[in-house]
Amino acid sequence: MPPGRANVSGLSPSRGSIGVRRAGSAGVWRWTRPFSGSARRLDWLRTTLAELAHHKEGSRSPEMARLEAVLLVARQPLSSRRLAQLARLADGTQARTLIRRLQSCYDAEGTAFRVEEFAGGFQLLTRPKFSGWLRRLGFVGGETRLSAPALETLAVVAYRQPVLRADIEAIRGVGCGEILRQLMDRDLVRIVGRAGELGRPFLYGTTKRFLQAFGLRNLDGLPRASELRMAARVAVENGPHEGEEITPAE
Repeated sequence: MPPGRANVSGLSPSRGSIGVRRAGSAGVWRWTRPFSGSARRLDWLRTTLAELAHHKEGSRSPEMARLEAVLLVARQPLSSRRLAQLARLADGTQARTLIRRLQSCYDAEGTAFRVEEFAGGFQLLTRPKFSGWLRRLGFVGGETRLSAPALETLAVVAYRQPVLRADIEAIRGVGCGEILRQLMDRDLVRIVGRAGELGRPFLYGTTKRFLQAFGLRNLDGLPRASELRMAARVAVENGPHEGEEITPAE
């Protein structure tokens, strides 16, 4: 077969049948034989056209290919604006449009990965159903495990930020200095400023790592009160028991 020509169906048309071929690099599709009508050939034509449509859906424009390449090598979520800069796109809006098209291609092809939006950006990640298997193979890093007191403190910071240590301790009823230090060491909590009151105490807030660990796009993705009440009922019925460690959802 000459260079630049491909049979979409992968079969050579027999005598009297129809074939669809691409001529040259311009992507022009042409009929190779005249149609000689029969129910069987009509069915074959419908199948071929369906394959052609699938081929077009799965194709990549140069812009989409560049965007896909950037997502492939990114080690952390990148904003749509940053993706546009790296992939030489017009702006963040075009980047988001191409991400949606790319996502449709991945879903149609049933790939083991997809583009996820979290922590204020986009990243190419394997699908959740493969996480356990990949972890057993050693390709996934260890989980961020938190004790119940640490998770409690982190929840107060997440919902009340920017928040004073005194306010956290007033809500929990115990000292939180050591737990706050541990959460800061794990890059889940950070100092975001100082209060204007006497002594100018530190104000605490969550980090980008916090959003990544819990799979949140932004702080607006935190569960609402109704969801928390439902989670509390489940926790009462199913645990965890006191002292048991809790792993953030992926």
